Amino acid sequence: FSLIAWFIIGLKWWQFRRARGQANRFFGVLERTTRLRDAYHQVMKLPPSPYTRIFREGLSFFADLRPGILRDDASPNAATGTLTPTQLEALKMVLGKEVAAERDIMARFISWLATIGSVGPLLGLLGTVLGVMDAFIGIAAKGSGNIGAVAPGVAEALITTVGGLATAIPAIMAYNLFANRLGIFTGELEGFANEMVGTMAREGML
Repeated sequence: FSLIAWFIIGLKWWQFRRARGQANRFFGVLERTTRLRDAYHQVMKLPPSPYTRIFREGLSFFADLRPGILRDDASPNAATGTLTPTQLEALKMVLGKEVAAERDIMARFISWLATIGSVGPLLGLLGTVLGVMDAFIGIAAKGSGNIGAVAPGVAEALITTVGGLATAIPAIMAYNLFANRLGIFTGELEGFANEMVGTMAREGML
C-alpha cells in the first residue's frame, strides 16, 4: 500500500504540474490574439490539453451550428445573427460535459489515497492485535508472565501499527492536497468555459 500510495502521489504531482504548464502556454496564445476565430487556428497547433480540448469542443460545436464561421476566409460579417436559446443552452451543456470529463480524468486514482489512508492504520492495528494474541498464547503455553516475557512480543506486534501509520499519514496529506488542487483546477475550467461564452457574446457570435 505504501508503494502504491507513493506511486500515485508522484503521478498526480506530475499531472497537475504538466496541466499548469499547459494552461500557461494556452493562455499565452490567447493573449496574443484579438478574436476567437484567430485564437482557434492558433490553438489547433498546440498539443492536446484540458484547456485546448474544451476550447476546441466548444468552438467546433458552435461551428456545426454556424457552418463556415471559423474558416480563414470568413468575412467580418460572418458572425451576424444569434443562436436560439435552445442552441445556446446546448453549447453550455457541451462545455459543461467537457469540463466534467477533464475533471474526472484529473481525479483518477486520487480516491485511492483516501482508501489507503483509511485502511492502512486498520491493517496495522489488525497485525498488532494478532501479534499480541500470539504473544500471550506463547506466554500461556510457557507458563511465564513476567515483563521480560511479555515485552518482546508486544513490541514486535506494534511494528505493524507503525507501518500502517507511516503508510496512512503521507496518503492522507497527499489526498487533501490533491483534492484541493482538483477543486481549483475544476473552478478554473468552469471559469474559462463561462468566459468563453461571454467572449463569443461580446464578439457578436451568439
